[in-house]
Amino acid sequence: MAINKNRNYRKEYDTYHAQPKQKAKRASRNAANSIVNPGPGKEVHHKNGNALDNRRKNLAAIPKKLNRSIQPKTKSRRKRLA
Repeated sequence: MAINKNRNYRKEYDTYHAQPKQKAKRASRNAANSIVNPGPGKEVHHKNGNALDNRRKNLAAIPKKLNRSIQPKTKSRRKRLA
């Protein structure tokens, strides 16, 4: 007999019905990855901080750890850390 886990229906709903801005950011990230093509262990970094600006001169491939350390903290991340 399987054990029933509590489901987070709100999270599932929000994920399924993602806001257009979030979808645009995801599409932008995919476009940036196709332009720069970072190797293993690297991520695309937007130099000016605008994730929707995918000009080649604004993109750089840097190590994941460095990219995560210089990214601004999001509201949800700040809430979890507090």
